Amino acid sequence: MLFTEDFLHYVWKFRLFERANLQTTTGDIIEILSAGMHNTDSGPDFGNARIKIGDTLWAGNVELHLSSSDWKKHKHSKDNAYDNVILHVVYRDDEPVILPNGRQIPTLELKDRIPDELFNRYHNLVFGTQTIIPCEASIGKLDDFTLKTWFTRVLIERLEKKSTAVITALNLNRGDWEETFYQFLAANFGFKTNAVPFELLAKSLPQNILAKHKNNPLQIEALIFGQAGFLNNDLTDEYPRKLKKEYEFLRKKFNLIPIDNHLWKFMRMRPQNFPTIRLAQFAALVINSNHLFSKVLDIKDVKSLQKLFIDIKVTPYWADHYQFDKPSKPSSKSMGQASAGLLLLNTLALFLFSYGRHNQQQYYIDRSLKLLENLPGEQNNIIADFDSLGVKASSAFESQALLELKNYYCNYKKCLQCGVGNKILKLA
Repeated sequence: MLFTEDFLHYVWKFRLFERANLQTTTGDIIEILSAGMHNTDSGPDFGNARIKIGDTLWAGNVELHLSSSDWKKHKHSKDNAYDNVILHVVYRDDEPVILPNGRQIPTLELKDRIPDELFNRYHNLVFGTQTIIPCEASIGKLDDFTLKTWFTRVLIERLEKKSTAVITALNLNRGDWEETFYQFLAANFGFKTNAVPFELLAKSLPQNILAKHKNNPLQIEALIFGQAGFLNNDLTDEYPRKLKKEYEFLRKKFNLIPIDNHLWKFMRMRPQNFPTIRLAQFAALVINSNHLFSKVLDIKDVKSLQKLFIDIKVTPYWADHYQFDKPSKPSSKSMGQASAGLLLLNTLALFLFSYGRHNQQQYYIDRSLKLLENLPGEQNNIIADFDSLGVKASSAFESQALLELKNYYCNYKKCLQCGVGNKILKLA
């Protein structure tokens, strides 16, 4: 059977081995007062341990290996960071470890002290046959408290990772939260398929230029469609011709360079999701919501935040058009509740969290989590797989946590670092 050093760490950390009559390989009695703090960086595996060996109480580091000879293979004797190791814990002892100063490091062998039942549970969990996740046979039987506690932990991890990109962009924007929010919101208006051209559009058209024309809807839409590259060709309808005329003037005024029109994708999309409609909605949002991030910080209830997007009214021209110069049957071009929910999830919740974390204001972090709790869970293959295992995502809080769990724990079989995996090992 396979045996990993991670499992040995797990056994030591939670003292899941037979502790009666512990002795070093040379016969000295061992009493473990503290196993130490697990170190995930370079250096010894556990720090600040307190262990009594014979009549002497030691405080220092503990190093773990599958075989004691691994000490030499890993060249620890040449690394001063390991000079303060007070105990070498190994699965099997195959040779003593002697430091350059002649001191032999006390060694504890665990080969005959790990319960077979625990090892079998671990082996079945990590190396068994699974189709979705390692613990698929057990996760649906866990209590809600265990799941929700771990969901909170992995959701925070997910938001912390995502907030790194926000703060990086914030620094590039010289601390301007409004501009940074505008860029991320634009990218998310592309809903994956057109995220890149939307982001390029926002970066090519700073918000301060739009703010100078906030009282002129025609110029706002001209700037957005012009920078998107949709006003380069000859146009027939009166409205797009007006936009083109306005854009040609504004382009020269602000020395603007439009992005490549060919970046936008229309293929295999419902007309309601065409980039032209999303751009019209984005323009309407810009027209009606100056200093949008400040509004997000002030608005506390979810319904009012949703209304910022659901109540968007595009220019009447789009009532019977999906593209310029191509009439269609009249239809509503309002943003749907599902699309608005994704914008709240991917932009507003993330920015509330990032703002609170960056400014050390727990109030905004709590608002971010509360917002996710009040949004419906996403629907995708990963969430459907968890649902088939009896784990249902009733909110975006839970669906985002499940995505993080699957992508960064289950896929890499990090069961020993997972609260769910730990619980299953202890309960099975």
